[in-house]
Amino acid sequence: MDGFLVAFAVSFGVIFVAELGDKSQLMALTFATRFKALPVLVGITIATSVVHLVSVAVGYGLGASIPTGWISLVAAVAFLGFGAWTLRGDSLSDDEGRKAERTGGSAVIAASVAFFLAELGDKTMLATITLATQYGWFGVWLGSTLGMVVADALAIVVGRSLGRRLPEKLVSAGAAVLFFVFGGWLFAEAVPQVWGPDAWTRVAAAPDHHVVGWVALGLGALAVLTTLLVRWTAHRARGERSLGVSRAPGSPAWWARVLFLAAGVLGLGAPLLVAVDVIEPIALLSRPGLAVAGAGLVLLGFAVAAMSLLQLGTVWRRSSVEAGCAAAGDPAAARRPVLVTGGLYRRVRNPALTGLIVGCAGLLLMAPTPAGLLAGVLILVAVQIQARRVYETGLGDALGAEYTAYRTRTGRFLPRVRPPEPKPGMPSGPGNRTRVG
Repeated sequence: MDGFLVAFAVSFGVIFVAELGDKSQLMALTFATRFKALPVLVGITIATSVVHLVSVAVGYGLGASIPTGWISLVAAVAFLGFGAWTLRGDSLSDDEGRKAERTGGSAVIAASVAFFLAELGDKTMLATITLATQYGWFGVWLGSTLGMVVADALAIVVGRSLGRRLPEKLVSAGAAVLFFVFGGWLFAEAVPQVWGPDAWTRVAAAPDHHVVGWVALGLGALAVLTTLLVRWTAHRARGERSLGVSRAPGSPAWWARVLFLAAGVLGLGAPLLVAVDVIEPIALLSRPGLAVAGAGLVLLGFAVAAMSLLQLGTVWRRSSVEAGCAAAGDPAAARRPVLVTGGLYRRVRNPALTGLIVGCAGLLLMAPTPAGLLAGVLILVAVQIQARRVYETGLGDALGAEYTAYRTRTGRFLPRVRPPEPKPGMPSGPGNRTRVG
């Protein structure tokens, strides 16, 4: 009995301390912001029990031969999928909502699979294997399992508390970011295990500016084509709706289109010229780390642009029926613009243009050239014209006070950092301020 208590106490303490600040504890916090606490805790307990039972059963020798690198790669892909799922969001019917309240099966399965994959080869598994070589297997298994569950339960309490105090969309976005971080974390850990301890060194040394140029060209072309396809799909749902602005040669809309086209040609032409060795990248900015960061910005920026356009298309589709019904009494209803104020448009009036700026900045970092810098300048000028002289002018003329109120509480490209000043004669109390943040 004394041997069991010693094994239990030592294993509980070691694993509890090892779990504090570990990625698994952060995962528990993230899951708790999306699912109910009890199903998540059940999933963690199931996964931990199985992993730690395997740990004490196979011993250190067999445990060291488990291909944990490939398992980590699978887990990384799974977490990226979790992040995309969380970022996309879900909508439940009334019946589905009642079922979700009665059962937590999906949360148990999701947490069990995620924690099982994450714990294989993790330091807590290796610590459990080591403890099992010195103490009784049952005490080590029970103590290590409870130590990890208790540590993750603390994270769940924190996660649920944050979930009640923060806006739902902010919690979802934060959870998605954490899932992406976990996926990247697991991928970074898996690469040296699968391809050798110097894998990242070889990766950093392998690509020269020609390779980076081709990658930038391919990534940029894919991002632009995808965004244009999404834009075309979204605008098909617009129907007869129009901003009513002139698009004649020399008009702001015409100039914005010309500048966008010129920036696109230069932005994609720069990495092509680097790839075929016609021009050299700017030496100060030609760094592997900046190229990797640039690739991330390209993906992030064009993803934001595509999501913004998809949201526009969804709103246009939903409003088409209402416009058709109203057209009998108001022939202009089917042509009147619709103001989108939810999702990405809740705090920012032009999130698609913001994403475009970020994506182009990433492309510039991947292939830094004077042509790329000129493309960046043209993009900045084009989005300013498009936002100020096309969108804001057209929507302001068509929607009047409705758009003025929306414009007051939102930022043009980024969320407002402080409330707008009250108009003269308007009380400045908290009840008359627009909430921002």
